[in-house]
Amino acid sequence: MNLLDILILLSNGVAYTLSVTFVCSATALAFGLVMITLRTLGPRWAKWLVDAVVYFLRGVPVLVLLFLVYFGLPLVGMKVPPLAAMALSLGLIGGAYVTEVFRGALDSVQSEEVLAASAMGMSRHQVFRYVQVPQMLRFCAPGVLNEFTSILKYSPFAYTVGIPEITKQATVLAGETLRGVEIYLAAGILYFLIYRSLLVLARMVARRFRIPGVTAL
Repeated sequence: MNLLDILILLSNGVAYTLSVTFVCSATALAFGLVMITLRTLGPRWAKWLVDAVVYFLRGVPVLVLLFLVYFGLPLVGMKVPPLAAMALSLGLIGGAYVTEVFRGALDSVQSEEVLAASAMGMSRHQVFRYVQVPQMLRFCAPGVLNEFTSILKYSPFAYTVGIPEITKQATVLAGETLRGVEIYLAAGILYFLIYRSLLVLARMVARRFRIPGVTAL
């Protein structure tokens, strides 16, 4: 069995790796949007709550939160499927970082534009929706997409809850063949290829949504 044969065998886990990455990235994006909306439009206590939640999630190791969700919640009668457990751990932790990216991008929107929109009679919600959010999403594209690649790098934790992604496939194959060095090298190659593909896509998206004449975050 050569390196190509190993790559073909490990490719069975690529779809699972991409599924985990997509679901957790979507969760992170949705969570980040909810958090930045509450922080901006909510009452003062909501801002403090968002900051506390983000601070907590950024300080919790992914694997610890994953085990708390997957093995801890069933103790109180809530059985969580493996993919949902990844979304509630890696997805929320990624969302905390995305929230910070959104906050920085929102601060980059010129205050004069917000003041002008308010002077035109737009409500606070309208200013946020029609003036700040569109620019925020364009400013933050590189940072958010970079966070998605970080989620890919943490996706191997999915094997600890039984999802047969690339690392799980590599572990099983290494146990059967005792050729761990070659197998984990092949797994690293697959992760690198996926990472490079996402990086190329990220650059294309960032270039597409870049505001002419403005340096993005």
